[in-house]
Amino acid sequence: MREDTSPKFQGDEKLTAEVLIWGYKNGLFPMANGVDGAIQWFGPDPRAVLPLNRFHVSRSLRRRVQSHTFHVTVDQCFTRVVQCCAEVMPGRRETWISPRMIDAYSTLHGMGFAHSIEAWTNNLCRELVGGLYGVVLGSAFFGESMFSRATDASKVCLVHLVEHLRCQGFTLLDTQFTNPHLEQFGVVVIPRSDYLLKLKKALSVSINW
Repeated sequence: MREDTSPKFQGDEKLTAEVLIWGYKNGLFPMANGVDGAIQWFGPDPRAVLPLNRFHVSRSLRRRVQSHTFHVTVDQCFTRVVQCCAEVMPGRRETWISPRMIDAYSTLHGMGFAHSIEAWTNNLCRELVGGLYGVVLGSAFFGESMFSRATDASKVCLVHLVEHLRCQGFTLLDTQFTNPHLEQFGVVVIPRSDYLLKLKKALSVSINW
């Protein structure tokens, strides 16, 4: 299978919550060009997904979760998590999460369609050291980004996310692209045509977050 990760088209400068919902329902997701901030829409083929029934957690990570090294919360500081994911870090000179995208996703969160998982230091200081966020439509969770400032912080958030999705009956966890970091958890790639069928089915089921 020839991999296609090129942008499908460049969108209008105005990015709203409604446009985001339209994109996700049609198997697309936006990324801002790191040079000029222009919004580009992607629908990679193949598409990366994490089968919820095949999620793999290493023994060391399981011990980390059980040790309560971090205090984990849900939707406590959504915009802050997105901002942390957008920060330029060593080894990453550009970010695909532009200020306009942060505003649009924050609006989506206010509408109940975007959520975050946060990891804090488990002490009186409660410092935010990890998190992830994504979009929820039907029984699908579209993972957008994660960040970590402490060992395993974002991984612990992912474990809590998957446990929550399983408990609520979600059927699709879309990770968009894959990489060695995600593959350790069981992420696989499937043809875009198969992904769209799974997406259609997931959108037909109403699930409470």
